[in-house]
Amino acid sequence: MLLALLPAFPCEAQQVMYSNLRELVAHEGDTVTTLRVEKRSKNKILLLSGGDYRIEAKDNPSLSRYLRKRCYAVQVDTALYVNCRKMRYKRYRFGNYYAPAIQIGEHVYFCAQPVGQAASSTSTPANAPRLGGDVGNAIAASALINARVFYEINPRNGRAEFVGKEKMMSLLVGYPHLQKRLQRETSERASVIGYYLTELKRLTKEK
Repeated sequence: MLLALLPAFPCEAQQVMYSNLRELVAHEGDTVTTLRVEKRSKNKILLLSGGDYRIEAKDNPSLSRYLRKRCYAVQVDTALYVNCRKMRYKRYRFGNYYAPAIQIGEHVYFCAQPVGQAASSTSTPANAPRLGGDVGNAIAASALINARVFYEINPRNGRAEFVGKEKMMSLLVGYPHLQKRLQRETSERASVIGYYLTELKRLTKEK
């Protein structure tokens, strides 16, 4: 749902690059006008892993290199993307390229493939049969190619923390109607958690 709302084509809207989390939270970035946002295919993600979007600067190799290796996040109009190269979830890496994100106050939540504990909670049921070896790994990777979950960027150390139902319940303190609805949910995928994050952002703005 979130991915479908984001642009996947060259955009002439306001474009801002952030070099670190502090700049992103403070909205103190560098404004540019030549960025191109490209939605990556499922095959490329399966073969090369990483985020759903590639961002580069047209006819500017040095800026494109900066975007790949050093840039922390990019804002294109109202759409925010964080560089997966900068993200860590426990001992796991997300790979390269960019993932769509939502900022709520000083907190940033990004949508990426499930890894580690997040993968086990969003893939096949615990009692489902699993194949081992290379074949099993390939099947598991293929099954998760369409799966997305949300992570929160810890403002203290910049590391990612999985946003499951328990975490989302704590974020919704003060909104009992949303907590009650969340309790009935049976999935922790981005399509579910993204709804509550979007509602939380809307309600936070209305305060």
